[in-house]
Amino acid sequence: MKVTINDVAKHAGVSIKTVSRVTNNEPSVKQETIDKVNTAIRELNYQPNLAARNLAGTKSYVIGFIYDNPNAYYIIDMQNGILSACKDLGYELLIHPCNSRADNICEDLTKLVKHNRLSGLVLTPPLSEDPVILAALDKIDASYVRIIAGEKVESGSGLAVLVNDRSGAISITQHLIDLGHKNIAFLSGDHEHESTKERLAGFKQALKDNNISLNESNIIDGKYSFESGVQGAKILLEKQVRPTAIVACNDEIAAGALFAARLEGVDIPSDISIVGFEDSPFSRQTWPKLTTVHQPNEEIAHIATELLIARRREEKSDQTKVFLPEPVIRDSSAKPRA
Repeated sequence: MKVTINDVAKHAGVSIKTVSRVTNNEPSVKQETIDKVNTAIRELNYQPNLAARNLAGTKSYVIGFIYDNPNAYYIIDMQNGILSACKDLGYELLIHPCNSRADNICEDLTKLVKHNRLSGLVLTPPLSEDPVILAALDKIDASYVRIIAGEKVESGSGLAVLVNDRSGAISITQHLIDLGHKNIAFLSGDHEHESTKERLAGFKQALKDNNISLNESNIIDGKYSFESGVQGAKILLEKQVRPTAIVACNDEIAAGALFAARLEGVDIPSDISIVGFEDSPFSRQTWPKLTTVHQPNEEIAHIATELLIARRREEKSDQTKVFLPEPVIRDSSAKPRA
C-alpha cells in the first residue's frame, strides 16, 4: 500500500499541514518538528508527489532554466548547479533552450512562465543581459535571477550573480606579461555577450598597466566556438610578425587556436603561448593542457538558484553575489623564445 501524507503525520504525531510545511521547506518550523517529520518520512519511505503539490495550491515549486548558448559544457555545469539547489530546497527544474534572437522570444518566454506556473527563472547570457527580454518578464511580474558578466549592478535592479570577467582577463594577461610576452593577441567571442566585452576590456587594461602598446590588428573578432578559434589563429599565424602569445575569450576558442597552430607545425608553448578562459573540460582535453581562468559555473548556478528561492520564500538574502575568476597555470604558456 502506498504511504500517504496522512500516514506520515500520524507516525510523527503532527498535523498534515505541518508535514506539508516541512516537505515544502517552509520557514519558521522548529528544528525538532522538522527532525520528527523527516524521521517518519525515512522510516515509512514516503515519496512526496511534487507534481500534485504544484497543482494543489497557488504556490509553484518549479524553477525554469532558460538558455541560449552553444557551449555544451557551460550548459551542463549550469544545469547541474541549478538542479542540485532545487533538490536541496524541494523544487523541480524545467529546462528550456531558446533562440534569444527570435522575433517572438518575449512572447514565448511569457507564455512559458504562465503555462508552467514557474516559481522563477535562472537566466544566463545573452538572455540575462537583454533589456527587452527583462522588461517583458517584469511586465508579467516574473521572478528571475540573472547570471551576468560585470563587477556591480545598479541598486534595485534585482537578483544577480556577477562574474568579474574583467578581473580574470587582467590576471591571465598579466601572467603572460610576467613571463616576458609583449606581442600578445586576443581572440574574441560573440559580441552580444557582455563577457566578451569584459574580457577584452581586461586584456586591454593589463597591457595599459604595463605600458605595452595595443596592436589593434592583434584583436580578432569571432564567436564562442572551436571553429572560430581555428580561423582566428590562422589569421594571426599568417602575420609577418607573429604574436608570441594569444589570449582566447574561452577554452573552446583556445582549443581551436591550439589545433590550428599544431597543423602549421607551431609548437605550443615554445613558439607561441595560448591561454583560455572558463576552465572547461576543453582546457584539460587538449595537448598540451591549457592555461586558463577558473570560472566555477556549477557553484555560480547553485548560488543563483538559492538566491531565487530565498526571494520566493521571502527570506532575507543578498541581492547580488560576485565571483572573481582566478588563473589556472598549466602547460600551454611559457616564456617567449629569446
